[in-house]
Amino acid sequence: MKRVLTGLLLVVVLAAIGFLTVGARIADGQMNTVVSTTLPAVSPVASALHRRLFVADLHADQLLWGRDPLARVARGHVDVPRLQEGHVALQVFSVVTKTPRGMNYDHNTGETDNVLLLALAQRWPRATWTSLRARAVHQADQLQDAVLRSANTLTLITTREEMAAFMERRAGDPAQVSALLAIEGLHALDGTVESVDTLYAAGFRMMGLTHFFDNEVAASAHGVTHAGLTPLGRQVVARMESLGIIVDLAHASAQTVQEVLAMATRPVVVSHTGVAATCPGPRNLTDDQLRAIAANGGLVGIGYWNGAVCEPTVANIVKAIQHAVQVAGAAHVALGSDFDGATRTPFDTRGMAAITDGLLKAGLNQETVARVMGGNTRDFLLQQLPSASPPG
Repeated sequence: MKRVLTGLLLVVVLAAIGFLTVGARIADGQMNTVVSTTLPAVSPVASALHRRLFVADLHADQLLWGRDPLARVARGHVDVPRLQEGHVALQVFSVVTKTPRGMNYDHNTGETDNVLLLALAQRWPRATWTSLRARAVHQADQLQDAVLRSANTLTLITTREEMAAFMERRAGDPAQVSALLAIEGLHALDGTVESVDTLYAAGFRMMGLTHFFDNEVAASAHGVTHAGLTPLGRQVVARMESLGIIVDLAHASAQTVQEVLAMATRPVVVSHTGVAATCPGPRNLTDDQLRAIAANGGLVGIGYWNGAVCEPTVANIVKAIQHAVQVAGAAHVALGSDFDGATRTPFDTRGMAAITDGLLKAGLNQETVARVMGGNTRDFLLQQLPSASPPG
């Protein structure tokens, strides 16, 4: 009887894991979608220019969904073959470690945990069941493994020297793609400033302080308190700056943005956002915030999904970029798609030339288009990433 019960329990467990695994794939397919699978038409002039550009995207959540970054798949938005087809030179891969049930832009707490189900479904290591830091490290390991298997096609960038070397290689081989590791929300620190060093060692070079709920570091724009940095948060920002980790203010409350900018000694980014002037909402930056980030020397990545541009169209993305350029200046605007962030976008990463085309048709000159499409991100990383040989 004991053997029978053990066998039945094993069958139930395996069935549950199988159900979760299939459910995770279904969720991926239903939550990361495109308006049309047919890529937008692009003019010959825009197509030729796009092929000459260094194209970079400041935010995608591809690693959350258990897809091999090297394998082309029919769902979601990002993988290396599609990045190559879209002529994308650099993709920031951000890791998500926890999101609340019923996630919304107005009011969330951190009491529930959607990502635990994904961790179980994808058979992540046992440590990830209870440690958000372990979840971040596991996703970083997945990207590192892809880099090792890529036959030198995919490069992980951790220093300005690696960035410069990649640019040389790509000049001779446009199929080369680079990746930068980022974190969406520093609940991934598990509440300790020492975890900043652990995550730095795992390869992370950009960290968003908050995501959809307030955490031990700072308040979220979508949380409960709408406060700012905590005492731990001030320690964390200082430690990030000392290591050369880029501070990301995406999802941060207005007070958090203000307090970080007041103490920052290095430029910051807002990796994926919209602008309130073209799409009002708590997710998007006001003109005053755009000016403050530009004064800091920072960079704003314009997103493609409904929360950033209201209706996900190329025209609306272009409209948001135009406004950001007008207010912050051409040197401070970039792309931040939020691909694979449970988002609906006009196209997957193969369609990036549509933005080049839209910007040209809107009257932006080629120099500004080149900056926005990736030149600003390239130059920012060359200046702000840590050196391989820091002084002292």
